[in-house]
Amino acid sequence: MIRSRLLILTSALLLLLNTGCSSGPARDVGLDKLSPRKAEQELSTGITNYEDGNYKAAAKTLQNALDSGLTFDSDAARAHKYLAFIHCLSNREKQCRDEFRKALEKDNKFDLNPAEVGHPIWGPVFRAVKAEHKK
Repeated sequence: MIRSRLLILTSALLLLLNTGCSSGPARDVGLDKLSPRKAEQELSTGITNYEDGNYKAAAKTLQNALDSGLTFDSDAARAHKYLAFIHCLSNREKQCRDEFRKALEKDNKFDLNPAEVGHPIWGPVFRAVKAEHKK
């Protein structure tokens, strides 16, 4: 019994190391909750709040994640992406642009998925910021 629990825990930890503490797959199966780092936990909570439509709570926890110092630049870029979405949905285009800019500064390879880039509200804003960033 103890041996099987140890094997499961070891497997989970190895998966975390291979996928990043709050990468999509780890977060999707809840492994990010095993991370002792507050920043990564805040990122996960912020994304969940966003997905649940709790934009005010999402903005706060995403900013807390950034302020706490996320380990990976790709995670910081994701936090900025969701903050950009929130600003765009709230008709704050300047702040939306600023967050997309910060995401691209953190991760030059940052991009939106096809559904996100085709979104009528933030898609055009992101494409414009990305074009400026390439210059």
